[in-house]
Amino acid sequence: MSRHRLLLAFLSVQLLTASAVADSTLTQRTATGGDQRLASPGGVFQLGLFSLANSTRWFLGIWLAASPGAVVWVANRDRPLHASSSGIVALSGRGDLVLLDAASGNETIWSSSSSLAAVVAQLRDDGNLMLADAAGVTVWQSFDHPTNTFLSGSRAGQDLRTGAVWSASSWRSADDPSPGDFRYVMDTRGSPELHVWWNGRKRYRTGPWNGLRFSGCPDMTTFEDLVEFRFTHTADEVSFVYRDRVGSPVSRLVLNESGAMQRMVWDGALWRVFWSGPRDQCDIYGACGPFGVCNAVGAVMCGCIRGFLPSSPAEWRMRNASGGCARSTALQCGGGDGFYTLRGVKLPETHGSSVDAGASLAECGRRCSSNCSCTAYAASDIRGGGTGCIQWFGELMDTRFVDDGQDLFIRLAMSDLHLETTKTSKLVVIIAVVITSFALLLLSLGLMIWRKIWLRSKQVTKFDDIVRGECPTYHLETLRAATDGFCTKNEIGRGGFGIVYKGQMENGQEVAVKKLSAGNSVQGLKEFKNEVDLIAKLQHRNLVRLLGCCIHCS
Repeated sequence: MSRHRLLLAFLSVQLLTASAVADSTLTQRTATGGDQRLASPGGVFQLGLFSLANSTRWFLGIWLAASPGAVVWVANRDRPLHASSSGIVALSGRGDLVLLDAASGNETIWSSSSSLAAVVAQLRDDGNLMLADAAGVTVWQSFDHPTNTFLSGSRAGQDLRTGAVWSASSWRSADDPSPGDFRYVMDTRGSPELHVWWNGRKRYRTGPWNGLRFSGCPDMTTFEDLVEFRFTHTADEVSFVYRDRVGSPVSRLVLNESGAMQRMVWDGALWRVFWSGPRDQCDIYGACGPFGVCNAVGAVMCGCIRGFLPSSPAEWRMRNASGGCARSTALQCGGGDGFYTLRGVKLPETHGSSVDAGASLAECGRRCSSNCSCTAYAASDIRGGGTGCIQWFGELMDTRFVDDGQDLFIRLAMSDLHLETTKTSKLVVIIAVVITSFALLLLSLGLMIWRKIWLRSKQVTKFDDIVRGECPTYHLETLRAATDGFCTKNEIGRGGFGIVYKGQMENGQEVAVKKLSAGNSVQGLKEFKNEVDLIAKLQHRNLVRLLGCCIHCS
């Protein structure tokens, strides 16, 4: 029997005689398996063998201790064990972490295949399983080999020095952790962005990082109080990492078996979904084709960018916009083109774009204008009003409107820009005419009302001056009593604006009382005041003397 076989046999016997492992570490002198668990120092995560729908397939995995169903990492996705009792987890003599099947002669089911020999394996409270050498240097970690889940501190992206890729693949189904049809991977060409692939075809993309968030994920900022984000783009590495803030609950980013990315937060009893993508039909890659723009809240989902028309009107009428749009006017270059600003969008796919983070947005525009192949440009970082430069040199694919979206500057023929300017000018003129007309109407109406009020107030003021200066006043009730309530039997005459009644005052004096008619409140009031003014000033033995007047509004 070889030395390798002797070592495996020793490990198997050791497992059968050892007590349950309660520590967070494994060394070359210890092993675990069966129903034993490796627990992180704070008891947050556990490592061990588990099964899902039935007990015929067993996998080595890591899960949240408070939620055993939340398996965050699986070692032997493609090679399950058929009995938990036969599984052995140990450090081999080469320094690799291995899963052995005792029922098959200690066959290696899975190995970490570390590049350097490890002497200790430890499960940490962040859910990372780490292998370290004798100097304490990490030689392998589960965070570098995610399955369908990213935890706080784990990376999505690529090591540009070694070519190592940190990506996720979905489970085959809810009860089968073998690799499914969906992959979540960073596209490092152009301005890096995260993509979900389905059987080799792009299904969803986040849009490029804009300094605060991914361009197509505006709701990332809605849970910044729980999670902080870090995007790294250097000559050595392109990666996206999130970290749970101190005091915040555990969260995880999961690529589920349906191809959806979900941000899930543990509230102590349930997993709450804080974000999910794709969100709607506009998030499905290329829904509106090249130079199309998707609007999830519109009656018609797909439209063409300004200066473009449907490539196939017949297909668009049948709500098939995958063929996209084509220019309505060919570009002229050499000063014959300009740029139209499409506002509030998720930037198009950047796969074939060029990026210069050090350029200003103004310089970006000048560069694009001087290059006849440049079809559009935008700021690569939206902080501080927009800096950096992304230039597109071909089709603009997978553009959509989003809340708090970015500005995209699209190259158009000058005639298309002038057409837009003319339409805008006409609209501005129409709006201005309508507003001006309405304002003049209101002004005229206000002047009429003011003049009417002023004339009335002038007449009342004049009459009041007469009354206060030259004519005593009587209460209405006094005159009503003198005329028996303005009884018709006491009527002795009529004029154009009033009726005269015979009356007798309390002291026995006979009087004539003229009352203004209700139907003559405007012209009659003027004549009535003139008559009072005239009679008050004239004194003659053949004229009736004015004793006084009464002002009463009813």
